[in-house]
Amino acid sequence: MSLEYAILVSLQERAGSGYELARRFDKSIGFFWSASHQQIYRSLKRMVELGWVAGDAVAQEKRPDKKVYRVSDEGAAELARWLAEPAAPATPRNELSVKIRGASCGDVGQVLEEVRRHHRLHAERLAVYRAIEQRDFPEPDRLSGRSRHQFLVLRGGIRTEQSMVDWCEEVISALEDEITN
Repeated sequence: MSLEYAILVSLQERAGSGYELARRFDKSIGFFWSASHQQIYRSLKRMVELGWVAGDAVAQEKRPDKKVYRVSDEGAAELARWLAEPAAPATPRNELSVKIRGASCGDVGQVLEEVRRHHRLHAERLAVYRAIEQRDFPEPDRLSGRSRHQFLVLRGGIRTEQSMVDWCEEVISALEDEITN
């Protein structure tokens, strides 16, 4: 997926400046599609050239004007076209899996420590996702439209992180047994 489609989705939810988009990527969209501020600004420039977004200058007090981007009719049509395309299947490709597979080629204890580190990171992200779920979606059965779609993505994140926590615990147990026996 190209970054442009993630930006189109974000701008369909709410118009915003490049800075505001970057903050959204840092706080929500970035959980499943990360991008640097520079990548976002480059993509916005390209999207303006393609006619997918338009930017309106907005005056600010004691600050330079900012450009607020919104999705154009062409951008909405492109997003609808892309949404109708089949998505590539998710892959479990990650460096940690390769390290675990190759643990016997090096120091199993070091690999164990790396798995413990990943366990902590996934547990922390899981806690963040669950806090967002409690704060933003206290009554999920009452959701519809955009908020329901956002909730469904969050639930996917929760399930993925829970799965990673469970898997790391399984690997930690196995590697600890291997080291002690």
